[in-house]
Amino acid sequence: MEITPTIRAEVQTYLIRKSLTMTEFGHMIDLNVGTVSGIVTGNRSISVHQLDRITMGMDLPPDYFYERYIDECIEEEPLNWRRISPFLYRCVELGRLDCLRRVVGMLLDNPVYLPSLFEVAEDSYKKGYTEAAAFLYENVAEGEKYQYSERLAVCQYRLFTIRIGDDQEKDYDAAIQFEPYIERLDEVDQLEALKDLANTYRSLRKWDKVELFAKAMGDKAKIQYKLQQQRHHVHKDNSKKPNFPLFAYWAFSHLLRSQACGERKDYEKGLQHIKKYADLSWVTDTDEEALKWRKKYEDWAVVNTYVNKLLSGDKSVLSDYVAYISSRKDEILPALDIMIEAANRYHFDVDNILKQFEEEIISFLEQKKVEGLYTQRFTTERYTHFARELAIYLLRKGRFSEGFTFLFSCLEKSAEANNKIQAIRCMRLFTHFKEHASAHTKEVYGDLIKAVNEDEE
Repeated sequence: MEITPTIRAEVQTYLIRKSLTMTEFGHMIDLNVGTVSGIVTGNRSISVHQLDRITMGMDLPPDYFYERYIDECIEEEPLNWRRISPFLYRCVELGRLDCLRRVVGMLLDNPVYLPSLFEVAEDSYKKGYTEAAAFLYENVAEGEKYQYSERLAVCQYRLFTIRIGDDQEKDYDAAIQFEPYIERLDEVDQLEALKDLANTYRSLRKWDKVELFAKAMGDKAKIQYKLQQQRHHVHKDNSKKPNFPLFAYWAFSHLLRSQACGERKDYEKGLQHIKKYADLSWVTDTDEEALKWRKKYEDWAVVNTYVNKLLSGDKSVLSDYVAYISSRKDEILPALDIMIEAANRYHFDVDNILKQFEEEIISFLEQKKVEGLYTQRFTTERYTHFARELAIYLLRKGRFSEGFTFLFSCLEKSAEANNKIQAIRCMRLFTHFKEHASAHTKEVYGDLIKAVNEDEE
């Protein structure tokens, strides 16, 4: 078995091979000769900064010595957080999760390191190193699983946000797993967590869950807003600030609840919620951010009133709704989705509207990135719903080629998002109109189903 030389031995060999003195090498890597001498002779511990300078000077990959560093400078010496923490950060930055796992495994034997590991996780998360952050959060959470702590709740919240993606089953599992920890977060984080949780269930079309968490968010935001006003009257408020004005969380609560009512076809109650956030005259905040959000909710109240009336069968608002969204590109997909759903439900014609927005519809079909107000996962869910509704409309109209195109797009996207319910609906719809499909269309459908089944396996 080949014996791997120590870091010190390899540095010494390099100096001999390159005919470099320690002084010359020290100048090259910006370390003094005493430090270099101490490292080479073994009389001095090596910091990760010094290791990186040496590695760079030897023209080696930056993580070249990292496994040996663990063997020689961490495992063989008493644990020292001041020396270990910079190494953990470098492992995160360089994607050396194998080295990160080894060192964290040693530290977890002592619970005193959990707060420090949590800070590394938080820093990694903020810098976008989500894989490393998730590993750290999982281990800190495991170490604190019997503690009713805010730190445990934050770990679970971060893991929830990291795990959410385009797979609906995984999103649902992540949401269910996070639910019990909301009340352990601080009051400001609770609002943001409830917003994220309600939005996740919104994308999953779990309307009872949306109603539950939206109401909790609204109730908490209302209490916090009143407390904030009281603090302003007494002294300057230096408390932790939420991501959005507090009244915006309250308003968003009613926006979500109005949508949940609409999905249950309770349009009268839905309209009551819309009226709540349409009138924000009671808000006393006058800063730029507050005024921006007040304007947003006033606009959303207008458009959602159109939605509410249209889905209840009032066709008279259709032209006003079209005029409203014509200059608002980020509203076109959700608006068309609503219009076509209403057209299918109440059997009215929207051919002229489809013609007007033909270019935008083609861009949706080509799955160009949608910019605007909605999260990507919500846009994905909205697109599949829109594509299926449009397929129904076109197939009923006898426009079979176009209808099957959107049906297949919905099926493909639903399979990618692991949205089994929507995929099954697509299959049933194809079966209903199968007699109108050409031989080529049936072949395309067969290939698509085969691909879906292979992915499932």
